[in-house]
Amino acid sequence: MEVRATAKTIRHPARKVRIVLDLIRGKDVKEALGILALTPNHAARNVAKVLKSAIANASHNNQIAEETLYVKECFANEGVTLKRWMPRAKGRATPIMKRTSHITVVVAEKEGE
Repeated sequence: MEVRATAKTIRHPARKVRIVLDLIRGKDVKEALGILALTPNHAARNVAKVLKSAIANASHNNQIAEETLYVKECFANEGVTLKRWMPRAKGRATPIMKRTSHITVVVAEKEGE
């Protein structure tokens, strides 16, 4: 059985969140939380929150023991982009794209247990 958790419109670009997600894909949940705690990336905090939410969903809603869980899949899709403008020289303006992402983490029970 697999359980998922999603955080939408997180103020980190999906490209940078994917770097953090690649570190925990396929790992045991305890190991994944340890990796995220020591990752010096701002997106790691939000990924850890989503992972903890997925673990809580599995243990509370489906009565699955935390020790038997691993990160089955995790991905980050692009969310809405906030468009802003910065004034430049000679009356021009350049766009600033503030990108967001939707983070999804899926945890599942290990098969051998």
